[in-house]
Amino acid sequence: MYEYIEKMLKELPANIEGLATTPASSYLFNTYPGCKKHHLVAKLVYLSKHTRKHIQTAVAFLCTRV
Repeated sequence: MYEYIEKMLKELPANIEGLATTPASSYLFNTYPGCKKHHLVAKLVYLSKHTRKHIQTAVAFLCTRV
């Protein structure tokens, strides 16, 4: 799964920085109109169902935005 995650991270913008103590941080519900990364949301669904259960809340919200 590490390779899968690394490939996903390479597709994201380079200006994503910072740390979060939880995947459901206060900025979870901020939206960015015009973002066209639908395929990454699908990959996150796969990841959250198979290995990373702790990101399911954030991924569920992303699914409502695509």
